[in-house]
Amino acid sequence: MRPEPEIQPHALTFLARRRLGGALRRDVIRPRRRYHVGAAMVLRYGGVAAARAAGAQPPENVVRIPWALRLRLQRSERGRRRGQGQTAAVRPGKLLLRSRRPELSQPRWQTLGRWERPQLVSAGWKHRKARGDYFQLEAVQEAAPALLASQPQAGQGPLFTEMGLQPALLTALQDLSIGRPTAVQRLAIPALRRGRSALCAAETGSGKTLAYLLPLLDRLLARSAGPEPAVENPEGSGPRSASPRGLVVLPSRELVAQVGAVAAALCRPAGLLVRGLTGGGAAGGLRRQLRAPPPGAAVLLGTPGALRTALQRRFLVLGRLRWVVLDEADTLIDDESFATPLEEVLAHAPLAAGAPGPAGPGEERTQVVVVGATFPAGLSQMLARFVDVDCFVNLSTQSLHRLPSHVQQKFVRLKGQDKLPELLQLLKERSASSGAVLIFCNSASTVNWLGYILDDHKIKHLRLQGQMLAAARAGIFASFQKGDVSVLVCTDLASRGLDTSGVQLVVNYDFPNTLQDYLHRVGRVGRVGSKMPGAVVSFVTHRWDVDLVRKIETAARKRAGLPGMDASIN
Repeated sequence: MRPEPEIQPHALTFLARRRLGGALRRDVIRPRRRYHVGAAMVLRYGGVAAARAAGAQPPENVVRIPWALRLRLQRSERGRRRGQGQTAAVRPGKLLLRSRRPELSQPRWQTLGRWERPQLVSAGWKHRKARGDYFQLEAVQEAAPALLASQPQAGQGPLFTEMGLQPALLTALQDLSIGRPTAVQRLAIPALRRGRSALCAAETGSGKTLAYLLPLLDRLLARSAGPEPAVENPEGSGPRSASPRGLVVLPSRELVAQVGAVAAALCRPAGLLVRGLTGGGAAGGLRRQLRAPPPGAAVLLGTPGALRTALQRRFLVLGRLRWVVLDEADTLIDDESFATPLEEVLAHAPLAAGAPGPAGPGEERTQVVVVGATFPAGLSQMLARFVDVDCFVNLSTQSLHRLPSHVQQKFVRLKGQDKLPELLQLLKERSASSGAVLIFCNSASTVNWLGYILDDHKIKHLRLQGQMLAAARAGIFASFQKGDVSVLVCTDLASRGLDTSGVQLVVNYDFPNTLQDYLHRVGRVGRVGSKMPGAVVSFVTHRWDVDLVRKIETAARKRAGLPGMDASIN
């Protein structure tokens, strides 16, 4: 006689447990094959009771797993078995984007379509488990795009000597050891020498200062050869009021000092005088800054607030003005503290359509040049109140609004409390000969707080932010440029226009609020004249930071410009 099989609780399937009551009423129960799910055995109360009735002893500790979770465990187990012994495939070739997860890295040879949606490393960065993830945009060339673009296929490109500039300016360029123009200089100098009002747009660190100073000073020197027409001063102006023929408006005293030094070096061989005008002191200080021996300063550089005060006090008149430059136009127009005084300054200049030029009705009107790497949306509306914007010519380079391809850029997803240890590790790992470091914060209070922490760690540094008194700010950036101190903690005050060719590392301790701010910050390294391309490290902490990082990563993978920035140019 065939023996009855032994009933084991772990050998009962899900359906067998449900039907166990009916099965036990029969004489023979067919044995079922073992069904393992992980390390847990699934038993129900009915199955346990039936097993006990059949004489089997159930286990003491029973783990009951829901059916949906059981299926999910089964699928994941199959996936693990399928992936055993396999590693993530790393695409061959040099990389454009290096990720912590190799499968998301992108080689240089890979090209994405215009409408193709790339798989982003930062796609899941809004989840808390993404903290610690990172990706890095590799440098794909050694030289700055502005230098590469100045070398066409046929040869090395035109020299300054072939552009028709005055001999005095060529002598000054030789003294400054500048021999070859960059892309924006080759583009802007011929157009501005013809007297055209222009919108000059180029990437940061491409040589925009020389691009507008050289042709405009050339026009002043060309007119100085003939007799200068007499222009009556406005009623109420003093006999010693300054009356420059060229005006450059800049947003900060540091930029006034920097551009003023370049303008003075260019004007020295020609005998032209240059003066800078900044506020923050008594009214007598403005008069002393404008003081110059006859025939007075030919070129004046100043901040909007100081220029407005000088005009109100009749220390300055703009009746002889032949050209005016608005440098770093996005800061001048977007910032309300600059926009209002700037409009008052422009109202004093002979810019209105149909108005006579400085020498009378027979002369062309004052030339206007607007310069910047990024531009605000309301630029044309503001300029239309004073000039005919239809007469402007657009001068823009091919690398405008693009990420610098010669600068390594790393993005790290961190918790807010992990930023400080990460920064201290970066600073302590760098050697004294590895170049200067710029640390950007979004507020003056963060600059001060971070400065106290660096003091505690015996890290020598300087601080620069807009809430400092004028006396405290004087000389800080000049000391940093000379190399007296290699670490500068600052706000976006130091991200616009300042020459930072000695900087090798930029740290975005606070991620910038806009894509424009990111472009200006990353432009502090890899400038024309820098010995090394440098690197940028950005700490990404907030969910709204991730939105900007995704746009940057998408533009980098597609080798395209950053979105939403060309509308103001067009």
